[in-house]
Amino acid sequence: MSRAQLALRVSDLEASITFYSKLFGTEPAKRREGYANFVLTEPPLKLVLIEGEPGQDTRLDHLGVEVETTEQVDAATTRLKDAGLATAAENDTSCCYALQDKVWVHGPGREPWEVYVVKADTDALGKSSGTTGQACCGTAQ
Repeated sequence: MSRAQLALRVSDLEASITFYSKLFGTEPAKRREGYANFVLTEPPLKLVLIEGEPGQDTRLDHLGVEVETTEQVDAATTRLKDAGLATAAENDTSCCYALQDKVWVHGPGREPWEVYVVKADTDALGKSSGTTGQACCGTAQ
């Protein structure tokens, strides 16, 4: 099973957690400093909240598709390359408090998409080269 991911950069993490807990009727699956995520089965969605700058409007950070295995990430990489898309693969990368294998592509509006598998939890937000090289989940502009 796979699920879509929507990652938002929010100025008030606690207010956002409160709002999305009410909206979806559930608490976050994971909370860390400056970070929270909701893992929903209906609709199948992983909503990621990343703390941004105070006073800024919420904005899209990145989009993704979470899959179950590295083999599915590898198959997506091959499919995307065969379709003529530029890809950036990352293996054993620490991102969003998780050890992941992933591949990045960008849509026509430069929106960053990742296909990824979570292999384990980590204690660090991490860094991912599929974005702008900022802390993991930094927006690619």
